[in-house]
Amino acid sequence: MAGNLWVERDLNAKAMRILSLTLAVAVTGIVSGCSTTGGAVPSLAFGEISGGAQNADNRLAGTALVNALHGGILPEEIKTQMNGATRDAALQAEYQALEYTPAGQKVTWGETGAPLKGEVVPSQPYRVGSQDCRQYTHTVFTGGAPVASRGTACRNPDGSWTPLT
Repeated sequence: MAGNLWVERDLNAKAMRILSLTLAVAVTGIVSGCSTTGGAVPSLAFGEISGGAQNADNRLAGTALVNALHGGILPEEIKTQMNGATRDAALQAEYQALEYTPAGQKVTWGETGAPLKGEVVPSQPYRVGSQDCRQYTHTVFTGGAPVASRGTACRNPDGSWTPLT
């Protein structure tokens, strides 16, 4: 009788270990559902940053990707100081930072001595559901104090980015 009790205890201990391991694997899977990627943002853009048609995969290409930022995260008082070329350069820098640039590295726009110039610095990408998102800072130098705007953008299935702020 004592031998059977020992076998029953041994089986219960093994069952508890298996249950603990199963629970640990399940929790790891749940926690990894919303994670930060450790490497560079995957580049899924098509074409150069020029043109504007959709390609065969129905993804936006060229300036359509930049235009999809809908003006980016800069405040209106800064945008009104920009001509079309300056605004395009600022938006192109936002797109380049979001799509291609490693976290913490800056993408600059504008020329030395220009009345307006700036830089965009993206943070580490992360995933929300099936969407890649990034926080980023866009700083404009106007000759006075720098104006920094912070925001978040998420990548759409067509390759464009939508600012959330």
